[in-house]
Amino acid sequence: MFTLKSLLAALLLCATAALAQSFPSKPIRIIVPFPAGGTTDIVARLVAQRMQESIGQAVLVENQGGAGGTIGAASLAKSAPDGYTMLMHNVTFPMASVAAQLGNRASYDVDKDFAGVSIAVYVPLVITAHPSVPAKDLRELISFLKENKGTHYAYGSTGPGSFMHVMMEAVRMRTGVEMTHVPYKGAAPLKQELIAGRINVGGDQLSSSLADIKAGKIKAIATNASRRIADLPDVATTRELGFDYLEADGWNGLFVPAKTPREIIARLQKETAAAVRHPETAKRLQDIGAQPVGSSPAEQDAILKRQVEQFRPIIKEMKIEG
Repeated sequence: MFTLKSLLAALLLCATAALAQSFPSKPIRIIVPFPAGGTTDIVARLVAQRMQESIGQAVLVENQGGAGGTIGAASLAKSAPDGYTMLMHNVTFPMASVAAQLGNRASYDVDKDFAGVSIAVYVPLVITAHPSVPAKDLRELISFLKENKGTHYAYGSTGPGSFMHVMMEAVRMRTGVEMTHVPYKGAAPLKQELIAGRINVGGDQLSSSLADIKAGKIKAIATNASRRIADLPDVATTRELGFDYLEADGWNGLFVPAKTPREIIARLQKETAAAVRHPETAKRLQDIGAQPVGSSPAEQDAILKRQVEQFRPIIKEMKIEG
């Protein structure tokens, strides 16, 4: 015998299924929480292009840079959970979100407000320097600054609590070496300032810098990956150089608001995986040092949770609050 509660549940299930079958019926928006030109933006646009061809609806990329990517994340958290707004983020997401929480300036809860769609790509992280820096790797840089205390270096990041901010503050705490922090709205402006020599040290995902590293405009002094990068086999890992606490996996992935129906998330995951695995798109991603993935939603949820847990105590210890 049906109760009112079971009847309502059945009706809701039918409505959700019908919604998923008709999805999408209007344009989809992908928020990129950084300016155009960086890895996250490039990956989002490649995914959007293929997804648009497949679903027959426009897929628009909207850049909302600033505050280490937390502005774009906050925008997604406020969006309707209907699958029509997604967020393409990266390893900075857990770091900057924790920093914002500790600084009481977060308008969202990174632990509760988002659902993963798919890890689109894995991209190694690299620490870079201007060619004028007299060090071939991170260990030599730290030694140089310790021996030349009158030398004042500046490093760039993509904002408070971002990858480079956390990495360099960790180095400062453990080595005593001081460098001035200069935050930018994204990897593209950071890299241009580094190439121009207005900052000495930078870093981001490999895809943002590989062409300029190979051209000699900047140099890689370490990779945070667990193993050396095939494209840069002579660049040592942070673990090899004695900075094991800097090791981190780099990724770019899609998220939707937490209450988005699972059927819609499944459709978006399917489209994301097809997009990054398309032969032409996969080659373009590989050419910039990115590994196409197209993971399950659970895998995207898991890496975000794992890195929040990894970096929360570190950021709390360093008192990084933006």
